[in-house]
Amino acid sequence: MPLDPQAKIILEEDAARNLPPYNELTPPAARKQMLDLAPPVDPVLMAQRVVDQRIPGPGGEIPLRLYYPKGDPPFPVVVYFHGGGWVIGDLDTHHALCHGLSTSSGCLVVAVDYRLAPENRYPAAVEDAYAATCWIAENAKTVQADAGRIAVAGDSAGGTQATVVAMMARDRGKPHIVMQVLVYPITDYNFNTPSYLKNADGYMLTRDLMIWFWNHYLTSADFADDPYVSPLRADDLNHLPQALILTAEYDPLCDEGEAYARRLQEAGVKVNLTRYDGMIHGFFRMTSRIDKARQALDEVAGHLRRILKAN
Repeated sequence: MPLDPQAKIILEEDAARNLPPYNELTPPAARKQMLDLAPPVDPVLMAQRVVDQRIPGPGGEIPLRLYYPKGDPPFPVVVYFHGGGWVIGDLDTHHALCHGLSTSSGCLVVAVDYRLAPENRYPAAVEDAYAATCWIAENAKTVQADAGRIAVAGDSAGGTQATVVAMMARDRGKPHIVMQVLVYPITDYNFNTPSYLKNADGYMLTRDLMIWFWNHYLTSADFADDPYVSPLRADDLNHLPQALILTAEYDPLCDEGEAYARRLQEAGVKVNLTRYDGMIHGFFRMTSRIDKARQALDEVAGHLRRILKAN
């Protein structure tokens, strides 16, 4: 279908700013630019309480931000990993989204500030993500959480983090994860799918930017076949938690997200897949500007409420 009119306005505003593409900046400058463009918190979607915390991790302390919903503890938990190609993004770029996700789902949302590339290349990010998820499970009572009701979630590279953590939890025997929510995830080191070629430029995320992200994240393309790098290439996707996967029509990552949904289904994993027609990469954070973003947030929240039995 045609590009959504609200998404079109966002793209026109982005073009009018005439900012340099992220892949023409240094990683620190790109991080600042993403932060400067972060959406504000919607007053209607503010969490009841927000707490910053630091926990031990494999490479030093990992900052967390906990978003508490209304209601009585213990709360079901969503461990959330931000997007940004493993190079940009942080707790603040996704602050508004995590507020909205907690309020809409009735879950405690724990945002994880994992280490970024190129200062910390693969596997630093996924090891931080896994360590944070384990910490939440092992210290659930101290944060008013229910260790029996844990989901992992993320957008873009954060979606990759979420499904890789689910794989690591299966492979390492802990913690128990009930659900994974993958919003336009990166699932393969491949820049030549039809959606990559069709949506290479002009729709926020570009093919060149994805190549830039990958080049910073991996020390070598030889890692591409590692299932914790390219989950789509994993030989074994059995015994993973049920998944909700969202894709966007005008997104280079659309095909690989949908291919991953099919692979999970073939492995016997229960999957709900929704393609948001007319949408661009990054739309999920734009709940104050795009109606379908709010629809997507409500879809995610509804699944979390039903599966985690949130209040």
